[in-house]
Amino acid sequence: MLKKILNGKSNSITSAAILLGLASLASRFLGMLRDRILAGQLGAGDELDIYYAAFRIPDLIFNIVVLGALSAGFIPIFAGLLAIDKEKEAWRATNVVLNFILVLLLLVCFILIILSPEIINLIVPGFDREKKDLTVALTRIMFLSPLFLALSSVTGGILQSFRRFFFYAMAPVMYNIGIIIGAVFFVKWWGLYGLAWGVVLGALLHFLIQLPSAIRLGFRYQWIWDLKNAELRKIIKMMVPRTLTLLVSQFNLIIITIIASTLAIGSLAIFNLANNLQNLPLGLFAFSFAVASFPALSALSSRKKMPEFAKRLSLITRQILFLMIPASVLMIVLRAQIVRVVLGSGKFSWEDTVLTLETLQFFALSLFAQGLIPLFARAFWATHNTKTPFAIASIGMLVNLAGCLILPSYISPWTGEPFGVTGLAIAFSLASIVNAGLLFILISQKMKQFNKKEIFVSLTKISLASIIAGLFAYQTLYLIAPLVNMRTFIGVLIQGFLAGSAGILIYLLLMWIFKSKELILFKNALRRRIFKTKIRTVEVVKE
Repeated sequence: MLKKILNGKSNSITSAAILLGLASLASRFLGMLRDRILAGQLGAGDELDIYYAAFRIPDLIFNIVVLGALSAGFIPIFAGLLAIDKEKEAWRATNVVLNFILVLLLLVCFILIILSPEIINLIVPGFDREKKDLTVALTRIMFLSPLFLALSSVTGGILQSFRRFFFYAMAPVMYNIGIIIGAVFFVKWWGLYGLAWGVVLGALLHFLIQLPSAIRLGFRYQWIWDLKNAELRKIIKMMVPRTLTLLVSQFNLIIITIIASTLAIGSLAIFNLANNLQNLPLGLFAFSFAVASFPALSALSSRKKMPEFAKRLSLITRQILFLMIPASVLMIVLRAQIVRVVLGSGKFSWEDTVLTLETLQFFALSLFAQGLIPLFARAFWATHNTKTPFAIASIGMLVNLAGCLILPSYISPWTGEPFGVTGLAIAFSLASIVNAGLLFILISQKMKQFNKKEIFVSLTKISLASIIAGLFAYQTLYLIAPLVNMRTFIGVLIQGFLAGSAGILIYLLLMWIFKSKELILFKNALRRRIFKTKIRTVEVVKE
């Protein structure tokens, strides 16, 4: 039974997404524990600002160099070769791509380590000299992490293509464990440098957890340097616009980092902590479906089965909306309880709590859009079209840039004070909604079989049920408050848990009354996840 869970294939996109979601829940729980430790030990101040600023450039390099090639090109090519029984060519292409990425990363990281002082001056102009110097030192240590994450991304692409999702899903768990080890132990020995070494350890564990499974599937490392390899050339061709798309996304975060460094001390930390909290439902639901669907969509595209492709895409869109809209409503209703339970300890003050929950509520408004963007982008990548997502992301970046320049100093109609860091979250959400909306319009125009009517019918039911569930959860907060000690962690946790549970139960009841197809599909997939059936490699199974 254990072997079946660890090495078994997923028999549908939804069941694979459930597995990824459960692993993501574990990873996000550890991520919340990580943030609680960081917030409690350091507070939303200078040290946490330095940590998040130092993280930005190594993370940017990983995203544009590694993910630019692998997420857009490697899986469609590798899965496509497996689908037409060219396994030998698939393994050769794997080694060619891996060696190309590693050499490119080594060169890029070496150059950026030298240029780190100049780069840090650009991205945190509001930091004083001492903060900048420490940021540079942490950044240079963290440049080791993209190398391990590159190795991990290749092994992860192999596992996804074979639909072996367990160890792939566990990799982020190991990553967070590494960072927690750094926060709990390394910091005691090396101070703030310990956080940087924790990130490096997490990246190494991210790779090591996936390697044995990839080897069992047939991966054997070979030094093959073949720039004329047909598959590599296809990936590079697809990589350029995809890398530009990711660069646009990362540029959004750099803009936010630049402006946050000029706001009140702790603004960068507040933004990142709130962003991490909203990423819980995104990682648990939306990203899980997007990742699980990519190999199947790529295989359908390779086989020229575009009507089935459009039908599958419509179905996954509705599943994401079914999960993300109620998550958005409940996160807004329970924002204070979420922030206090996860972060409210040690040096994390009440003022920090208020700023974080205000920032979180504006993030939550765009959860549905943030959830759809990775799915829609992968739909284009699966058809080897990486230019369209780049063009749309560029428009979103301009919206984010305009918002970041205007909104932080704009006077809030609710408080009578400037929005500050919450203005950055508003700008981010507006850009996400524009991005998702434009992608939806273009997909609808491109694929006539993409059932817009069915999506809008489902959206109406989901939105109505979510609003009613949110009202029930809100009322439950007030019913529970007199019954518990709201000055204690346990009291706030009980209040939030019961109110959230009430909202979820009402939502599920209403969707059952509405005869929601998404609810039935999710329930059936949950059963399939428990009682597995065998399928062939890269097989596309009907829901």
